[in-house]
Amino acid sequence: MTLATNPSVAEAAEEVETSRRHRSYGRYVLGKVLGSLASLAFVLVVNFFLFRVLPGDPARNLSRGRFVSKGQLAAFNKTYGLDQSVPQQFLTYLNNTLHGDLGISIKYRVPVSQLILDRLWPTLLLVGTSTILAAIIGVWLGIRGAWKRGGAFDKASTGTSLTLYSMPEWWLGLLLIAVFAVGWGPIPGIFPTGGLHSVDAQPGTLSGVLDTAWHLTLPVITLTLAYLADYSLIMRSSLLDELGEDYLTTARAKGLRDIVVRNRHAVPNALLPTTTVIALSIGFVVSGAITIETVFSIPGLGLLGVDALETPDFWVLQGTFMVASAGVIAANLVANLLYGLLDPRVRT
Repeated sequence: MTLATNPSVAEAAEEVETSRRHRSYGRYVLGKVLGSLASLAFVLVVNFFLFRVLPGDPARNLSRGRFVSKGQLAAFNKTYGLDQSVPQQFLTYLNNTLHGDLGISIKYRVPVSQLILDRLWPTLLLVGTSTILAAIIGVWLGIRGAWKRGGAFDKASTGTSLTLYSMPEWWLGLLLIAVFAVGWGPIPGIFPTGGLHSVDAQPGTLSGVLDTAWHLTLPVITLTLAYLADYSLIMRSSLLDELGEDYLTTARAKGLRDIVVRNRHAVPNALLPTTTVIALSIGFVVSGAITIETVFSIPGLGLLGVDALETPDFWVLQGTFMVASAGVIAANLVANLLYGLLDPRVRT
């Protein structure tokens, strides 16, 4: 009894437990970091061989049917290292990638790293904005629908989100263009049909920013509507799992209002799976939405990858695939570390 009530012994036991938790989380972090590095190394290898199996000769494709002598083809292949054996190309690729050199674009004749940086901002602006909006709206829909399960709002929000989720993104984008850009019946066409900004827009000015936002309205709405179900359904399912827990019954027995029980007790615990989904979705922001960028002619990474497939432009394909894969791996690592911090049970 004396030991149990001794403050020094209790403090020592608490310090030991805290140190044990820190060591446990440290091992968990180390394991996840090493796993992410292994995944990145695997992607690095696959990235090279994946695009070497594509049909077509880059040199002949760039000639667009014009007569090209064997000497010109040989000079082109030598310039881009295509005259080397595949193992030699792979070693050169590894060395250049580790030094930050992603090569020179065959089609655009500029460094791939510069090309990716130029196209990264439109993708981040488009997919990042829609991801944030879809997460906020979807979580709110899931919370309200689950708390009043079976009600009119729950049925309407679940049915609508599932319907939008089942639609192909490109079809939904074309539908919005036909109605709100071209015009349909009494609805005038008020939005641009595509592009990132108008020809006469001045980037960096207030009018230029507003013009860009106006051009991105329909693409952002399209992706937001398409992504709603990802967050609303997971949040709804997680909250429904929490409704039968004893701690909510105890909270109500204390006399807490229903809204307080939901916001302070049920929602924080139900947010754990949704937090993971949001973190993973952020990783896909880098890869962009290929179909939406193509439909709306947004000059982002998605459209850049589609153009590179036509040549084929090996170096652009490798660069965009590597950047997109690295973004997903990094987001997955952040999600795992965050989940391990919020829920210590996953560390084991």
